Amino acid sequence: MIKKLAAVVVASVLVGTGTAHARTSRQVLPRVMAALGDSISSGFNACGWYVSCTSRSWAAGDYSGVNSHYLRLLAVSPALRGHNLNFAVPGATSADLLAQARQAVASGAGYVTILIGAQDACQDSEAAMTPVATYRQRIDAALAVLRPTGAQVFMASVPDLKRLWSVGRTSKWARAFWAIGRICPSMLANAGSFAKADAARRDRVRARVMAYNEQLRQACVLYGTACRYDGGAVFSFPFTLNHLSAWDYFHPNADGQRAVAEITYNAGLVPVAA
Repeated sequence: MIKKLAAVVVASVLVGTGTAHARTSRQVLPRVMAALGDSISSGFNACGWYVSCTSRSWAAGDYSGVNSHYLRLLAVSPALRGHNLNFAVPGATSADLLAQARQAVASGAGYVTILIGAQDACQDSEAAMTPVATYRQRIDAALAVLRPTGAQVFMASVPDLKRLWSVGRTSKWARAFWAIGRICPSMLANAGSFAKADAARRDRVRARVMAYNEQLRQACVLYGTACRYDGGAVFSFPFTLNHLSAWDYFHPNADGQRAVAEITYNAGLVPVAA
């Protein structure tokens, strides 16, 4: 059962394509929020060796150094305190999103963040990547579970995996971790190679991520005004090695999580003080 939400009239500033649009709309301040997705939202490797650091999550974390969506919303919705749920799971793909959405509904979440898709592309081979149509079907199924509850949904774009390769390829440590850990082979295999075949493979994986993001945008539009897509903010963010965990040179560290929190909150449909 969805917990009762306090309706308020707020002025929200929505930042999409670089131009700020101020509007007044009737929104709700959530009493429960839930983060759905994969290792990024779980804060994996953001504070320790191969562990989920949910306190560092860009979405539902309570670490002040990250200043997550939860902490920003808590400032205007005191009833949210302690109700920052994180159902994101390292290694999750779009196939796992429906079950997570059901957890969010069962918990009465009125605000839900979704960041899913990196693992759909990060497979052992290109052939194993989730087809775009399948990815969309799974996103739609999860949103169909959330829609009847009236939950506000924030949809973050999938990061640019080629950008991560670009900033890490010159680091011997990054290349070593990627190879030993078999991290995202579809993109990061033969990381030091500029052979045509490797370059073409990276471009195709990047194109698949871009196609996922377009499906997120379209699915969010169909969900209605209670859904906001980040406009490609996460995909376009210029991540550097300073934003990546030294444990794997792939997942965001606390600084990376803070950056994701900042750019997504500025791009998102979130309740703010009038």
